[in-house]
Amino acid sequence: MIEIPKDKLPNHIAFIMDGNGRWAKERNLPRLMGHKEGALVVERISETAFNWGIKYLTFFAFSTENWKRPREEVEGLMKLLDESIDKFKDKLIKNNIRLKIIGNIEALPDYLQRRIRYVIEETKNGKDRILTIALNYGGRWDILEAVKKILNEVKSKKFSLDDLNENTFSSFLSTYDIPDPDLLIRTSGEFRISNFLLWQLAYTELWFTPKYWPDFNEEDLKLACIEFSKRKRRFGGLDNNA
Repeated sequence: MIEIPKDKLPNHIAFIMDGNGRWAKERNLPRLMGHKEGALVVERISETAFNWGIKYLTFFAFSTENWKRPREEVEGLMKLLDESIDKFKDKLIKNNIRLKIIGNIEALPDYLQRRIRYVIEETKNGKDRILTIALNYGGRWDILEAVKKILNEVKSKKFSLDDLNENTFSSFLSTYDIPDPDLLIRTSGEFRISNFLLWQLAYTELWFTPKYWPDFNEEDLKLACIEFSKRKRRFGGLDNNA
């Protein structure tokens, strides 16, 4: 068990799981093997974080830009996502965890869309914790979709622009029913957020590690949470000692 006071733990951790392909390449393995190993890490890290009392986890699994990758890799990723969601289903239900998917799932293969809708329905009563997977997701896409929804609401006179503020705008984003991340973890040594949760990460603490995602483990998660617990989150204001 992690030795950090519960009120010092992040409530919501988001992950950019980078380095699967490079991990495989360094071992002379197909890139897809790196993604398969990465899927196992998602399972282990989720179980650990939820056991610590963290309530929200969000994983960036496939971005709107990832379609540019070789067709064979993309097709393999789609099948792996389908298998992984199916595999995790029973564990999610047993542990009262709700699965949430953000992104444009309409562009995903039909079989994956069916799997997603089925597991979302099966886990909809999970109230304690939420596992969010970003599939075919981009932060700019999310913001543009929110703008379109607002314009449609204004056009149909269901919403007034006079009521538009940061809170009401957030209610039109795909993450409308979960809090913004407190901590973002990115692996593989890259120092960017790569079009992930652009609006939601405004005041998120960032933590980077050179490790590839398949090598990321519970001890790394612990180190990130310890670092988070030491940071002062002022949200633009001053603390009592300033």
